[in-house]
Amino acid sequence: MEIPINELQDFLNQKYTQYNQPLFIESDPIQIPHRFTNCGDIEIAAFLTSAIAWGNRKMIINNAERIINLLDNSPLDFIINANETDLLRVANFKHRTFNGEDLGFFLKSIQNIYLKHGGLYQIFSSDFVDIKTSLIRFREVFFSIEFPSHSAKHISNVFKNSAAKRLNMFLMWMVRKDGRGVHFGLWDKIPTSALKLPLDVHTATVGRKLGLLTRKQNDWQAVEEITENLSKFDENDPVKYDFALFGLGVFEKF
Repeated sequence: MEIPINELQDFLNQKYTQYNQPLFIESDPIQIPHRFTNCGDIEIAAFLTSAIAWGNRKMIINNAERIINLLDNSPLDFIINANETDLLRVANFKHRTFNGEDLGFFLKSIQNIYLKHGGLYQIFSSDFVDIKTSLIRFREVFFSIEFPSHSAKHISNVFKNSAAKRLNMFLMWMVRKDGRGVHFGLWDKIPTSALKLPLDVHTATVGRKLGLLTRKQNDWQAVEEITENLSKFDENDPVKYDFALFGLGVFEKF
């Protein structure tokens, strides 16, 4: 679809405004971390929710809610104080291929991150260079404790050209701050301009139809291409157009 560049920018800005509002929260997994006000609770709820954010959206929300219930609705307190007996309660959890053993390991690794590495924010923002470098460093720390081999697939490896949709979505949630009430904007040491689009089948399909993406694979190279093209419309906040692309793909079947 050939749209003149100025018309495309106006179109995307219109869709960004249309979907970037509190009503968006009601049908989106971001509603789970929005139940909290404490920064640590929000971070952990957001990370665990984003970790299972693939498949049916209603299922994602239901299973993310189940995780939070298993954490006594106090994610940070549970993570800081959980012992082996506490972790047994998650053994029967399942979301698609993400099972109770995976969740148990995730909780242990997050606990290690908060007790020994200063928390999720510290891992991603310390000596910040760019998102790719932070994602590689995060994965190294996340798997620095003993882990089940099948859990490795649940944290994307951008070093192997993964699009890292769920991690980029988590970072977008935590970093973007535009006063519209959807994203949290809690992490101010990472510039919004550095964020990468959470590329999935919906945003990629719409991006190709609009001429924002030419690469056929949904991988890290595609993420960089579409984010770079979106930065032509807003170099300080290119991923704000995730609202537009996602809304067009999911709600409008564009």
